[in-house]
Amino acid sequence: MMTNASLTLMRELKLAGMADAYQAVLQLPINKQLQGDELVARLIDAEQQHRQAKRMKMYTRLSKLRYQANIQDIQCSEHRNLPRAALAKLSERAWIERGENLLITGPTGCGKSFLACALGHHACSLGLRTLYFNMNRLCEEITLAQADGSTIKWLNRLKKARLIILDDFGLQPISHKVKLLLLQILEDRYEHSATLICSQLPVAKWHEYFDEPTIADAILDRLVHRAHRVELRGESLRKSTNNLSS
Repeated sequence: MMTNASLTLMRELKLAGMADAYQAVLQLPINKQLQGDELVARLIDAEQQHRQAKRMKMYTRLSKLRYQANIQDIQCSEHRNLPRAALAKLSERAWIERGENLLITGPTGCGKSFLACALGHHACSLGLRTLYFNMNRLCEEITLAQADGSTIKWLNRLKKARLIILDDFGLQPISHKVKLLLLQILEDRYEHSATLICSQLPVAKWHEYFDEPTIADAILDRLVHRAHRVELRGESLRKSTNNLSS
């Protein structure tokens, strides 16, 4: 009776991981069941792991990553200008927590978006809130937020993300309003949270792309100076697989 009551109370308190672990312990033979401090430690650890897995699943769903990519799927080689040591460094959470940025450039089809999504998925697994946008979607959300008066609320949502991925940067012109909002996003995140940019344009051409020198200076000052760079090389990976993209 007491065990059933305890299980019911755990679930009422939303301690699902703890309840599942306790139920598993109770199903063991009496001589193998944990007692005292060992049992408490097992239940606490189970609840912590359950919450971490639940948070990862939620962050992955909310991130809206373009590809279901994992770090283990990334092809590292000197030919691609992506040595395994560089990927290992980017797999650490330190650069995100320090508010540093990552700029991934290279020709179409070389795997920029796939690499970005793999790093985004890994960030979610580390418990870091992540958001993915291609530039078209970013422009659409800015337009909608301005139309319904929710721009500040929208900016605050982005500010809470520890990592934001902006894909397909530089493929098409962006309006003056989008440039100003992009500057505000980067200002909110400067030295606090990380931004990852994927672009076919070399970084050296980004100032020209903005076509407004004052805004370009301000954006690049917040984006480039504290950034890691990955300049992917090689032929399009689409020739050999359909799940990698630019």
